[in-house]
Amino acid sequence: MTEMLRTHRDVPEFVRGGDRLMSIGGQWVPAASGQTLPNVDPATEEPLASVPRGGAADVDAAVRAARRAFADPEWADMTPDRRGRILNQIADVIEAHAEELATIDSVNMGAPRLVTDTMLAEASEAFRYFAGWPTKIFGTHVPTTGDRLGYTRKEPLGVVGVIWGWNGPMGQLPSKLAPALAAGNTVVLKPAETGSLSTLRLAELLETTDLPAGVVNVVTGLGAEAGEALVAHPDVAKIAFTGSTATGKHVQELASRTLKQVTLELGGKSPAVVFADADLRQAARGVAAGFHGNAGQACVATTRIFVQDSVREEFLALLTETMAAPPFVPGDPLTPGTVVGPLSTKTQFDRVSSYLDLAVAEGARVVTGGTRHGDRGYFVAPTLLDDTTSDMRVVREEIFGPVATISTFTDVDDAVAQANDTDYGLAASVWTTSLSTAHQVAARLEAGTVWINTWGEMSTGNLPFGGYKQSGIGREGGLEVLDAYTQTKTVLVAL
Repeated sequence: MTEMLRTHRDVPEFVRGGDRLMSIGGQWVPAASGQTLPNVDPATEEPLASVPRGGAADVDAAVRAARRAFADPEWADMTPDRRGRILNQIADVIEAHAEELATIDSVNMGAPRLVTDTMLAEASEAFRYFAGWPTKIFGTHVPTTGDRLGYTRKEPLGVVGVIWGWNGPMGQLPSKLAPALAAGNTVVLKPAETGSLSTLRLAELLETTDLPAGVVNVVTGLGAEAGEALVAHPDVAKIAFTGSTATGKHVQELASRTLKQVTLELGGKSPAVVFADADLRQAARGVAAGFHGNAGQACVATTRIFVQDSVREEFLALLTETMAAPPFVPGDPLTPGTVVGPLSTKTQFDRVSSYLDLAVAEGARVVTGGTRHGDRGYFVAPTLLDDTTSDMRVVREEIFGPVATISTFTDVDDAVAQANDTDYGLAASVWTTSLSTAHQVAARLEAGTVWINTWGEMSTGNLPFGGYKQSGIGREGGLEVLDAYTQTKTVLVAL
């Protein structure tokens, strides 16, 4: 891309060259093997700092450190009020370094600053939300016979393993780390190998808070090595995972061997349902944002568009017009206003490109896009596919790029049937000016989150988030998340 002129002089020192280290038990260490993994700036294809290629030995060391910290009175006997204060300290640190952390993510995995700035703002808000919970995790008195006292205690699980995606490192981590700490657990973090740098920098920043050493540990490495070792470790009580549905199934199977708890936030093929009475221009902009944002690398991306047949041509014209104008033209993720950055890695670029070829082979018509964008970096032109059928792979499979299909429906029943015709059920959006239609359709859609006349607005902790069907198990945020990071003990006393 001729306009892509930035060099390493424009990126934070932390991501430039050299080898980063892992944080285990309050110490910064290389992988036991001495091996490292490279990182590449997806916008410029220039090399970045490498991270340790951690393995089973490193995971075991981190889990043992977390277990020691869990039993240490400094953490185990800490008052709930003090634990909440530490979570607020973490929020303060994130706020103070938000620009640096956002830029690291933008450089490391290509998300536009518009996206990473939002993620960092939501990250600090999430820690503040969960900072209020340690003093409010209650057991209950249970009525029984007069000579017995029955009550329950809500206790932390122990060591929690956290594995999450490369498409939003600082966006996804708080929804797992904050409630885990609020409930009194200790944690081993395994970030994605191509998106680890912001997590390592955050671990450095945590040392400026009152968080005891070993409560949060970071092991970097490949999923098949460090990730599997963490899931399989017998001393890990729970795995909180965000990633693809295929990998999530493997995580669940592996975790079942030690009967550890799992929370799975997985893939999606989210529908956008546009009714004839909608504000079509607003809907076109919202739908475009739904599959353009972060170059479509979002589990909630609006990749299946259903528009009522009577307004098909009008809406299609508005959507293609919107896609051709700023801010939906791909650009440097560090440039203010950019919405569409590069795909995160060469592997992901090749994967999305193969789906574009497949779409044509399956008989889809490319309305716009369908090609690489520019000649430098892993950019794909935002793509809209028409003349698709429900059995096409590009309609059924998660592509994870700026690619969407468009189809028509006749009425509410037809819209709901088509929208629900998927193995996924993470999110959906409905566009209509009818209050009745909005609520009726929202109730019938098989999705964990339904947006009405908007898209992508996420909770910072108070609303639950998760999927139906093969989009996941459990919820992050809301009251439900506290049960995901605690266990209930019954106590019966003979008086």
